[in-house]
Amino acid sequence: MTTSGLRTTMAVGFDEALARVPVALAAEGFGVLSEIDVQATLAKKLGVDIRRYRILGACNPPFAHAALGIDLEAGLMMPCNVVVYEGDDGKAVVLAVDPTKSAAALGDPRLVELAIAVRDRLGRVLAALG
Repeated sequence: MTTSGLRTTMAVGFDEALARVPVALAAEGFGVLSEIDVQATLAKKLGVDIRRYRILGACNPPFAHAALGIDLEAGLMMPCNVVVYEGDDGKAVVLAVDPTKSAAALGDPRLVELAIAVRDRLGRVLAALG
């Protein structure tokens, strides 16, 4: 785990990881709502070249519904970002946000409880990938 989230390095490259991550997320009830190609965006907007880097917006609808039922501001925590980037050795690194950090900031202990369950599922996703 990093200071701000969960982390694993896969034994495969970026393309294979990018194919496997949505499958692993689906096994824990998450779908990918959005995908941001950071490499392409920075190349287009700034003319810079960086390593392959994607941000996936993952959502588990039952958890999202429950969180919004507790506090409409819980949308600030959604979707859960999952990052896939190409490591220096060519292997893929996968990071997932720790939703307990943002839930704690909202101040409702019920959201923290829910966020712990989400973090546990994201942890299982990364464990399955690692």
